[in-house]
Formats: sequence, structure tokens, C-alpha cells
Amino acid sequence: MPLQLAVITDIHHGPNTRTKCGQTALELTREFVADVNARQPDAVIELGDRISDVDPGTDRRLAREVAEVLADIRCPRFHVNGNHDLEHLSVAENAEILGQPMAHEVVSLGDWDLVLWRADPRLHPGGARRLILPDADLEWLERTLSRAKRPQLVVSHIPVSPNEPSGNYYFERAPHLSAYPEAPRVRDVLSRAAVPVVHLTGHVHWNAFTQLGGIFYLAQQSLTESFTTDGQPAGAWGRLELGDAVRWQVVGKDPLSVGFTPRAGRWMAPLQPESRPLTRQAAS
Repeated sequence: MPLQLAVITDIHHGPNTRTKCGQTALELTREFVADVNARQPDAVIELGDRISDVDPGTDRRLAREVAEVLADIRCPRFHVNGNHDLEHLSVAENAEILGQPMAHEVVSLGDWDLVLWRADPRLHPGGARRLILPDADLEWLERTLSRAKRPQLVVSHIPVSPNEPSGNYYFERAPHLSAYPEAPRVRDVLSRAAVPVVHLTGHVHWNAFTQLGGIFYLAQQSLTESFTTDGQPAGAWGRLELGDAVRWQVVGKDPLSVGFTPRAGRWMAPLQPESRPLTRQAAS
């Protein structure tokens, strides 16, 4: 039987900020929880940015309010931290609030492995804010995938896909914040796995589906984003079915539905340039 997963990301509970409808977050999350409990998937994956950060005390309260709603889910659930979750709170504080560890982890689910790649999602200060992928995070992922014997669903908050954020409200003018600068190195690690790999993320506040070198990259819309939905919260969550084929459906006001078949290993080597130009034979 295919593995059934429910996916939610970028809840952004808190004040309404720019195009994020944060004051609708708890009610929309309750609707997601009700849908999950009615459908009973094998697990829930929550991909981070549960809150819109304000200050340490407010963030702690907001994070606890989201955690209390998600605690009503009646199946296993797994979490990843986003950049807003760690602006004023530590990884340990988020782990305590959610009631589960927040280190890298591999969980066997059906015929697949869920690779919780909890790489550093923070926007680091400097001349301009920037993402930094620690070497230890990439090394853990490389070791994990080098040993993989089953299909891998790798999840993180920050994407590594090659998508350009053209037209994206938040990232068209800040593309360096839409994916790790080390993304090409991560994509190379993913492509060297000897098993099928799918990479699932949030962060960019729109739905995106890309294939590169045999690896499929999925980015899911935020629950409360509105720049793609005429000012109304998208109310987006995902239904992901994993088997020999993969089906991904995002419901809400910004829907998407795709199906594909991931494969193991690289394709055949690309065609090399001809050593001499091809010539067209003259007609007789």
C-alpha cells in the first residue's frame, strides 16, 4: 500500500504581516487537524515557520498555541524548524514546546525512509542577512544518503532546488534568501544516492515542482500566504502519496496536483559534443 502523508508548512501564527494572514492561522490549523483526523494518514509532516516572530516572550506564547492545536493530531507527526521559529527561540526551546527532539533523524515509514534534515534555517546577520548551511549538516545528509537502501523523502525548511523566484513577493529581489547558497552541493549529494529521492520543503510561500538530474523537488505553499490568492489566506496543505509512483496534491485556494515516478541513480551520461561538426549530405 502507498504511504499516505499530510503536509503543512509556514503556518505563521501571529500578527498579520505584509501578505501573511497570521491572525487566521490557528483556525486554519484546526481545519487541517480535523482533515487529518478524518483521513487518518500514516503521518503528518510540518515544515517550519509555525509563527511570525515578534520577541522572545511573544514567540514562546505563539509557538505553544500552535503546538496545542497540532497536539490533537491522532497519528505520528514530525516537525522541522523554520527561520522564524529560531529568530528568538532556540532549537531546544522549540523541541520542548513540540514535545519531540529536533535533531537530524531518519524514520522508517512503510517502504520509504523519512529523512528529517533539520539543517540550520536561520537568516544570519551581516552586511545583509544570509543563509548559511553548516558543513556538519551537509555531511550528515551525505552519510545518510550514501547508506540508503530504500526510497528517501528528504524534508527541510529551506529549499535547494534550482528554481528562480521570479514573481515571488518575498524573494524575487532577495533570491539569496530563497535557497541555501550551497544548494548545488546539496543537489549533487542527492543525485548520487543509489535509491529514489524526493526533496520536500516550505519557506518560499508558493507551490513549486521541479525535476533536475532525476531528483524531484517540491516546495509547498504557506497555510496563511495571500500574495497568490488575491489577499485571502491560501489555506494550503498537502496530501502526499508515496509508492512506486508519487502523487502530490495541495488543497486550498492555491491548488496543485502532480504525479511522477522517481528513479534510482543517475541517468546515462549526457551526450558529449561531436569532435567534428556534422555535415549534411547533399541530395543526389
